[in-house]
Amino acid sequence: MELASFLAGERWSDRPACTHPLLAHLARLVNDCTSDRSRPKLAPLIPSVIGLTSKDPRWNHEIALLTATTALPVVAEETQRALAVGILSVDRMLADGDGREPGTLRPETERALADVPLAARWARDFIAHGVIGPVRYHPGPVILDFAVPGIATACVGDADDRLRELLTSAIALCQELARAERGATADTTAELRPEQWLLVVSPAAR
Repeated sequence: MELASFLAGERWSDRPACTHPLLAHLARLVNDCTSDRSRPKLAPLIPSVIGLTSKDPRWNHEIALLTATTALPVVAEETQRALAVGILSVDRMLADGDGREPGTLRPETERALADVPLAARWARDFIAHGVIGPVRYHPGPVILDFAVPGIATACVGDADDRLRELLTSAIALCQELARAERGATADTTAELRPEQWLLVVSPAAR
């Protein structure tokens, strides 16, 4: 995110104004949890986060739901339980905007939870007995803090690829949200040529 701030002409920071805070948090976590060997593969994504920001709370909900459902199949059981609670909470936050009836879930949320029935049942019981009334804060950062390290430490051989694909999907999601919000079809990514960010990323260039 520091490189994104530099390319956007902002003060050097890992929390640039040019990127949605939760998307930036996801990018930092993915960068930190990716192995040294695979981290350079994240460099082409840097320009894509520039200009992707909004004050619409729906962005928080969508990013969190995408991250949680992506991590859910591979993380450890205890993490699955925490993520299932987050998924149910965030999906409920999206219901009004989706035009859904209260208590119903998105089909993709239903499918994700169906793949982990024990965690889903635990989460529903926890919410029924532990959470009263509407969710009064956004759990996005906490969901990401469970999900991304959970993928990195999962018993899979392609954790780095999964992390990169997650960040790529989140960027694409935010681009779609930005287009819908602005009512335009123009691409929202920065117009940067590969050689421009390579000059920044490459140690030889420094």
